[in-house]
Amino acid sequence: MDLAIIIAVVVVALAFDYTNGFHDAANAIATSVSTRALTPRIALGMAAIMNFLGAFLGQEVAHTVSGVITIPEDSHGLVIVMGGLFGAIAWNLITWYFGLPSSSSHALIGGLVGAALASGSTVEWKVIIDKVVIPMVGSPLVGFAAAFLLMLAIMWIFKKRNPHRVFRGFRLAQTISAAAMALGHGLQDAQKTMGVIFLALLTGGYVSENDSLPVWVIICAAGAISLGTWSGGWRIMRTLGRRIIHLDPARGFAAETVAAGVLYTTAFAFQAPISTTHTITSAIMGAGATKRFSAVRWGVARSIVAAWVLTFPAAGLVAAVCYWVLHLVIGQ
Repeated sequence: MDLAIIIAVVVVALAFDYTNGFHDAANAIATSVSTRALTPRIALGMAAIMNFLGAFLGQEVAHTVSGVITIPEDSHGLVIVMGGLFGAIAWNLITWYFGLPSSSSHALIGGLVGAALASGSTVEWKVIIDKVVIPMVGSPLVGFAAAFLLMLAIMWIFKKRNPHRVFRGFRLAQTISAAAMALGHGLQDAQKTMGVIFLALLTGGYVSENDSLPVWVIICAAGAISLGTWSGGWRIMRTLGRRIIHLDPARGFAAETVAAGVLYTTAFAFQAPISTTHTITSAIMGAGATKRFSAVRWGVARSIVAAWVLTFPAAGLVAAVCYWVLHLVIGQ
């Protein structure tokens, strides 16, 4: 029974990873597609490859995710993990349907916390506060401010140049910045699924707490998020690429460059599982605000922020319900 539940948890975790890929595909390429720097299919293919490669760059975020809750090391603990995953998947699908770029990362962590609370297990609140809540608030603020300042610098440096030539150059530069963003997405988001699978293996007694991630876990998580990215998330892409603000190549480059930098810094320096969605969305707003603040469609931005705020508790609530149903059905 334990082995069957572990296999089921791994399958559900990879299903979440796939939904994460198509939900967050827009994060890496929406700006490049909207500025016509890349065609949609070329952009998706590049993002899928960079997602796969990014998954192999580190394990720190995965270990942070696996440490957000402490659960029984038996089949009941595995049911808790599965409930958390179902909650995260449900919230991903709901926000994808409405075209809202919410955070798959916080849906996952909110789901794990919700299932843990419903089961009476321990939630490591210090890890949640230090590694999730503070970066959740800080990364969008840094993304907005840094993109705003970088775009101001670009405008000053190129103010006397021919606009058509400048935009042509930034379209080429966006190929690099979009690739960097996709690599950072793989670094951050694929590791979150690895962390959940590691938690399941730890609960089942197949690994110990100080072990490195098994290679098959890295390959499977990298493959699932890459396939999801290749399938694309067109509803969210329209929101990020055009509904917030109509981006030009220079602003797209600024947003992608800043967002990629924030992703790498938080992963390597702080081991924090931040939201790629929050980061790129706030960077787009910051770069766009340099036109004029009214150029940003703040009504759309408010809807996005509302989804951000709701993500953690909503995914947690759905996960709690999923846990109770699974507990009754499986009897563990």
